Amino acid sequence: MSRILYLPTRYFPAISGAEFYFQRMAEILTSTQNYKIDIFTSNALDFRALRSPEGKIITPEDNYYKKVNNLEIYRFPINYTRSRTEKVSFLENCPFYRNLNLSENTLKKSLSNGPYMAQLINFFQDHKHPLSYQLIHTTYYPYFNLIIALILGEIMNIPTMCTPFFHFSNPRYLDKDLLEILKKFDYLIACTNTEKKILVKFTGVKENNIKVIPMGVDYDVFNNPITSKTKNIDFKRIYFKPHERNYRMVLFCGYKNFEKGAISILKAIPLVYKQFKKIYFIFIGPPTRAFNAELSKLRKLKKYRIINLTPENLRGYFDKKKISAFQQADIFLMPSRSDAFGIAFLEAWASGTPVIGANIGATPEVIKHNQDGILVEFDNHKEIAEKILWLLNNPSLRKSFAKEGNLKVKSTYKWTNVAQQTDELYHTIVTQKPIVDFH
Repeated sequence: MSRILYLPTRYFPAISGAEFYFQRMAEILTSTQNYKIDIFTSNALDFRALRSPEGKIITPEDNYYKKVNNLEIYRFPINYTRSRTEKVSFLENCPFYRNLNLSENTLKKSLSNGPYMAQLINFFQDHKHPLSYQLIHTTYYPYFNLIIALILGEIMNIPTMCTPFFHFSNPRYLDKDLLEILKKFDYLIACTNTEKKILVKFTGVKENNIKVIPMGVDYDVFNNPITSKTKNIDFKRIYFKPHERNYRMVLFCGYKNFEKGAISILKAIPLVYKQFKKIYFIFIGPPTRAFNAELSKLRKLKKYRIINLTPENLRGYFDKKKISAFQQADIFLMPSRSDAFGIAFLEAWASGTPVIGANIGATPEVIKHNQDGILVEFDNHKEIAEKILWLLNNPSLRKSFAKEGNLKVKSTYKWTNVAQQTDELYHTIVTQKPIVDFH
């Protein structure tokens, strides 16, 4: 049996691509292969909670606190009260941290991102955990849990791996001090060849130590049309007025911030309505203050049909309303610069929906422009509006893009395929270094 420790920043019911990636890998590998995977994580539910007590956290009373789909979850509270000086002092007195030889600037910048979980480090350093592992796999650069993973690797003398989801189009990800963290891992997983090239260029990590494994989708879940037999939810019947159910529908699903392109879409809406009024815009995902402020401006005008759903309105990754929205949308739109891959594009294609993404970062490797989707300039709301109108007025083109994307997903981008590649990589790594009991 292979025993793996996963260390994400957060875990379900927290919702983002990084968390879902670990969740699906753990579920598939433990159910189909001979793996025992434990999840060590924080008690944060949103990004704000990673560094601030004003964010949302999960409590021990929650049904998902200790177990999710038969996976053991070890959640540790984030310490918000310790000063940065106290945090630095604690780590500098930890011999396993000192073995990493990280610079002072690297540590301070990583601490500011959170989540700071000294209890988790002590849990292993004081030998309170009875189990030993063969590999530690962590995710989400540039958060502090990456350094915790490296410390645990030193404590147990086992390999460490990171899937950084490297959003290299965002300048803050190219900080030299933070990049130092990625150099310390034994292996990295990149979602695309583009990401791998950037990682090699900016970190100096050898190509042989970076494996390209894409993201996936549960194809059969999304490729399940609404019929009386399946009894799936009809999104339009729930949210559209009866006489407007034949109106077009544009969907965004993701974190509602500038980086994901959500605010750019809001700015494009008035331009679309000048030429095409029979349309709804749907936004699904965690809100931000900036998005809510921009949305309130449009709502005051009372002439745009905008439906805004948050995780509080939904039930997990496979929420029936969300799936129905993907299936009934005429266009899926996520013009983001902060995606290492973009799972939502795969969900749209699996649902038979054409996509629009931003011509930046790794997205051009995922979406083939004018073949299975359209690429627009990031944060160019005028071009976004133009391409929405172009697709709305070309039903045959929408159908063609959706078909091409669907075929690509069906043949290549299923989670089972991703799990198989991950399994092969794990096997290669754990057979190179024998397990060492740290007690």
